[in-house]
Amino acid sequence: MAACLTQVSGAEAANRSEPAPTCVHYSTSWRYTFVTNTCDTTQHVTVEYNDGSTVPCRTAGPGDTVTFPGYGAGDNGVRAVLLCAAAPL
Repeated sequence: MAACLTQVSGAEAANRSEPAPTCVHYSTSWRYTFVTNTCDTTQHVTVEYNDGSTVPCRTAGPGDTVTFPGYGAGDNGVRAVLLCAAAPL
């Protein structure tokens, strides 16, 4: 399954505020965090880590999985998957 990835700047990702809907799921390991959109609509998401850091926004269409960094050797786990603004086309 192909994923359409769209990135925005870290500043735009930091402006997020809402948690992703419950139809967005994630799994994480030390190397990767996989976020899967099982919603009927496209979702623009970012991951927030326990230390408060975020990563650029990515766009996941219905059924898509997008990949973010994992928790790493420092065990910086995922705090939340959040909505973010998509980059303009």
